[in-house]
Amino acid sequence: MIIDVHHDSWQWTSKMSTDHDKVLDRFDTTWTQIATAFRNEPAQLVFESVNEPQFDNADNARKAELLNELNTSFHKVVRASGGNNTKRLLMLPTEVCTPDQRLMDNLATTIKSLHDPRLIATVHYYGYFPFSVNVAGSTRFDAQARGDLDKTFRRMRDIFVAQGIPVVLGEYGLLGYDHGPGAVERGEMLKYFEALGHAARSNKVTTVLWDNGSFYDRGKLRWKDAGLFRQIRSSWTTRSATASSDDVFVPKSGPVKDRTLTLNLNGTTFKALKQGTTKLVSGRDYALSGNRLTLKAATLTRLVGERSYGVNATLQAEFSRGVPWRIQVISHDAPAQSSTIGTAGSFRIPTQFRGDVLATMKAEYVDGGNAGPTNWTPYQQFNTTFAPDYARKAIRLTPAFLDTVKDNARVKLTFHFWSGATVTYQVTKSGSTVTGTAS
Repeated sequence: MIIDVHHDSWQWTSKMSTDHDKVLDRFDTTWTQIATAFRNEPAQLVFESVNEPQFDNADNARKAELLNELNTSFHKVVRASGGNNTKRLLMLPTEVCTPDQRLMDNLATTIKSLHDPRLIATVHYYGYFPFSVNVAGSTRFDAQARGDLDKTFRRMRDIFVAQGIPVVLGEYGLLGYDHGPGAVERGEMLKYFEALGHAARSNKVTTVLWDNGSFYDRGKLRWKDAGLFRQIRSSWTTRSATASSDDVFVPKSGPVKDRTLTLNLNGTTFKALKQGTTKLVSGRDYALSGNRLTLKAATLTRLVGERSYGVNATLQAEFSRGVPWRIQVISHDAPAQSSTIGTAGSFRIPTQFRGDVLATMKAEYVDGGNAGPTNWTPYQQFNTTFAPDYARKAIRLTPAFLDTVKDNARVKLTFHFWSGATVTYQVTKSGSTVTGTAS
């Protein structure tokens, strides 16, 4: 268990740069009370000075001084409180718990100056930002997202672990989950968690999953996505293979073709491809060449049956170790949209998804330039500017998006789907009225 000064970091400790003495006194008083109340608790209880500390109206050098002062004062107060607090493990954060080189170097300097072997460095990591929230067209856990993860964990190792300072990754996850489901495609999410678990284990970093209700049902005491938990738990001890996709899209009508997935073996070897307990036959149902797994057209035709829209079959690729990789076989047609009229406060594009799944949305003014609040890229952020509503057969454009659209300017939207299909649509805002036109 960890006790920290949490949201206070932006509610009042952030004012330390302009109201130094008052903030420091309040901080010391807070920790004096906490330390006194819990000083006889066992070693399983850990104290963290402050969560994601930040400071208003200060340059980098001043921020470093203020955080050093808070961390040092926290250490002094807790150690002086007696009881088990004289040897309790204490966690000290970087500024905003960011794992940047400069900030971790600053924290390492503070920890070394305290000459206390029972101190822990803590940072947070939510992945490469565009992938983490699905913005700028970063829908996949690609080389850039993987590279960001690997470099970050190597920095933790080199700055802290290699110098005898243990590290707790006090929060990790994907930021898209704070804004609703579906922002990060499930297979890409599993690749991220598999790679993060491996990176943490390889670099001797202890991890704590941040969950605001997206992952674990605290009322029923169970994981909402058991497959995700299996992947996370497996990564603590071994690697798992993944693949280029966990979905294989088959057309609703017309001939079915072979489909090939690239396996990311991660040191494992392929063992079997199954549908439930039935093992598919190599050479007849599928072919394996190196790391390329090809599902035969005849097999896919059998699996989709009458080809009703959506998932018609689920396969499992099994490997020498780790968690099997799930493959969904999906029947689809190109999505279709209809013209409509709504308001900037409530606008939905009627959409027949036809078995397909939305990946991202591109927004551009017909006359040139990016449309939407994220104007540095035409690809807008999933769930904050647009969101699919599969049950109501619509894609919602949020007020956060429409409020930034120029009046009477036509915006071309391009919706990208996971099958590879794209659909274009135009919207025009006139005052509070929004008109949508299907292309």
